[in-house]
Amino acid sequence: MKYPMIHICYRVLDLQASEEFYARAFGFEISRKRDFPDARFTLSYLVSPGLPFELELTYNYDQQEPYLSGDGYSHLAVGVADLEGSHRTHTELGLNPTAIKGLSAGKGMFYFLTDPDGFRVEVVRRTAAELED
Repeated sequence: MKYPMIHICYRVLDLQASEEFYARAFGFEISRKRDFPDARFTLSYLVSPGLPFELELTYNYDQQEPYLSGDGYSHLAVGVADLEGSHRTHTELGLNPTAIKGLSAGKGMFYFLTDPDGFRVEVVRRTAAELED
């Protein structure tokens, strides 16, 4: 039996700010959006064009305080072939990426951005072939 990844959900305080962040930072597009006014929440599904995995943003109308994301080191990860170019772009957009780092000596392999709700997004170096698989 297979269990393909479908989506990850983040509860967000400002839906528009979060949608704009993921669009600016990674080119994500809204694939669908569902509003449930009686239940007082909205679901916005974002995708990297052409890929099936979705980021579900849940906005609860009455939430006033930022959500606690826990003290664990949780994050979403995306891959890119040109890590340095991506880092330059995120810097130019004012998204304050961390420095490019690696797990050992040698070429840096990743950096992080933080979204409007404090969720971390890891940007990982991948080869073009890895991105096509």
